[in-house]
Amino acid sequence: MKSKLRMASFWLVVGTVCLGLAQGLWAESSSTGCGYFQGQKAAPSIRPASFQIVSDQLNAPIVGLWKFTFVSEDNPGIPDGTVIDAGYVTWHSDGTEITNSGRAPMTGSFCMGVWKQTKHSTYKLNHFGLSWDPTGTTFIGPANLRAEVVVDRGKNSYSGTFTIDQYDTNGNLLVHLAGNVAAQRVIVE
Repeated sequence: MKSKLRMASFWLVVGTVCLGLAQGLWAESSSTGCGYFQGQKAAPSIRPASFQIVSDQLNAPIVGLWKFTFVSEDNPGIPDGTVIDAGYVTWHSDGTEITNSGRAPMTGSFCMGVWKQTKHSTYKLNHFGLSWDPTGTTFIGPANLRAEVVVDRGKNSYSGTFTIDQYDTNGNLLVHLAGNVAAQRVIVE
């Protein structure tokens, strides 16, 4: 009886191992389109995790959430001090940025950009948004916002200048605006 039980256990283990190996061999030889092509070996499914810093801007004072205001200055037909836009912006440590504009969502209220530090506490932003007419049904074209800002010593506000160039769908400049930007850091408390 013991001998039959041992033999059954042995074959159960052998069968389980064989099924496991067969499944792995089948997956490696199949062409399911899940990450590798026929003829290439499958990449291991388990990889050790590691943390890698991809930017030296991890602790830059600009990183964080800010409430901003763009105000017109020296624009023909627009009085100085006119608010061009206001909203919230997040500057990420990887050198990217995203803005939630005060514009109506149907006209394209989210836009993105990239930034870099140029001097102590000074940052340049190159930012793009997709502009739509007030009905949100006709695409006007891309808008390019460029800004240069300086974070104050307390790291709770910044100010600087901006330009906005609105293009049509063929890349022709429709409008050029300039002005000043000011922002206050948003904190948890």
